[in-house]
Amino acid sequence: MRLTKFTDLALRSVMRLAVCDDDEVLTTREVAEAMDVRHTHAAKAITRLQHLGVVEARRGRGGGLVVTDFGRRASVGWLVRELEGEEEVVSCDDPPCPLRGACRLRRALRDAQEAFYATLDPLTVADLVASPTGPVLVSLAGPSPR
Repeated sequence: MRLTKFTDLALRSVMRLAVCDDDEVLTTREVAEAMDVRHTHAAKAITRLQHLGVVEARRGRGGGLVVTDFGRRASVGWLVRELEGEEEVVSCDDPPCPLRGACRLRRALRDAQEAFYATLDPLTVADLVASPTGPVLVSLAGPSPR
């Protein structure tokens, strides 16, 4: 199975935010720079993470993005499911597949997809940023002076 670029960016963004110290907050632009992507792409991923309750945006002086407690404890399997949506690995509808009524492949691929997610279920965002990953994430384009 292959994740969309959107899901990959969202996961990397939440990981970068999860290693921020209490006194360090990043803006969407700084996350985009750290991930080496366009600001608009990062903004879409951050917005989705906010809607899921994983990231919170704080306004005003000293504001920025922070990972919520829920976000740190969130299952990576749940997060990937939410970001990827309910799409199946293959589409049997467009164009309609002549094997649809008797195909065993679709079920096998659905089972494989669920096994993929199940492997990620025990992992949390906090697990993803544990050493040795955390220090590398911290080194990515830190915040600029304000």
